Amino acid sequence: MNKLGSQRWIYIALLVFGIVAPFLFPNFTSQLTVWWVMVLFALTWDISGGQMGYNSLGNIVFFGVGMYASTIVQVGLYYDVAAYTAAVGAVKVDFTTAQYFTGLASGIITGGIVSVVFAVVFGAVVFGLRGPYFAIGTLGMGLAAAELVASWDYVGGGGGVALPVYPGHPDERSLMFYYIIFILATLTILVLMRIYSSFFGIAANAIRDDEEKAEGMGVHTLRYKIVGWAIAAFFLGMTGAVFGNMIGFIEPVEVAFPAITFGIFMVVMSLLGGKGTLLGPIIGATIFHLIKELTWTYMLGWQWVALGALIIVIVVFFQQGIIGWAQEKWPEKFGIYVDKDEVASETRLEADGAGRVAE
Repeated sequence: MNKLGSQRWIYIALLVFGIVAPFLFPNFTSQLTVWWVMVLFALTWDISGGQMGYNSLGNIVFFGVGMYASTIVQVGLYYDVAAYTAAVGAVKVDFTTAQYFTGLASGIITGGIVSVVFAVVFGAVVFGLRGPYFAIGTLGMGLAAAELVASWDYVGGGGGVALPVYPGHPDERSLMFYYIIFILATLTILVLMRIYSSFFGIAANAIRDDEEKAEGMGVHTLRYKIVGWAIAAFFLGMTGAVFGNMIGFIEPVEVAFPAITFGIFMVVMSLLGGKGTLLGPIIGATIFHLIKELTWTYMLGWQWVALGALIIVIVVFFQQGIIGWAQEKWPEKFGIYVDKDEVASETRLEADGAGRVAE
């Protein structure tokens, strides 16, 4: 049985929990929604960061692009966008129920598509960089996006813009956004299960292990890198569209393109759980979100110290992440079968070698 098969019960349990969670914890629906957003962040970052070894610090761009693309579509279907952004706060703008839901659905889809376009265009440029240069280049892309949107008055500039108001009861609104995000996360997991089990997964890991050798074996590395980034961008763009509507107000620096918060969280969560795996980012996002919520609630003023300490613990004690540590402790649980006689023989040889050196 392969690793995905041996872990199938975990994903089934996760699916069941996701369906019933808002009813088990009705007072924490918003926190549960953000948890699934964190899962999406970690999973999408890991496509290039974990599977391919390209550690991006700019994936937050796709989140923000999707958020603003969705807003433009939602408003632009029925009003002049520039007039709307200028009037918000001074004039009440009403959307009918049909207008709201049509705009929301159109905006979510548009957010995903526009983000894919950005990923393909910018991927052709930044994937020419490697190592720390790629990380710095993508970080610069995220910071630049925030500043550019902040100077774009058409979408409210640095002052931000309010999104159309949900026409129903607040409790219904919370449940609706929870299940939209949950469905996006579920689709992301299913898509990644599929592509990681295909030649894409083999090619991605070959790029991570030795890109020159992969190219020499006929793998079109740039194509796979861009496709991986485009898949991440698609789901991140739709997530940004939903998240913006859930918040109800967006602005470029703290909400749409928060490179130093959400942008870094993506990396930390994947590393914590174990990058280069499917289950690892989910575990990392879950633990990270729990710690974040607890520290923001009970350690206000010290929350960044706590998160910094978490990063240090990851780097020192869990360099392969929780999944990597667990695979070393219990390899059979992950479908990894070790020849114990061979391991014992290698251990004896190492001990004999150490003894001869000591003599």
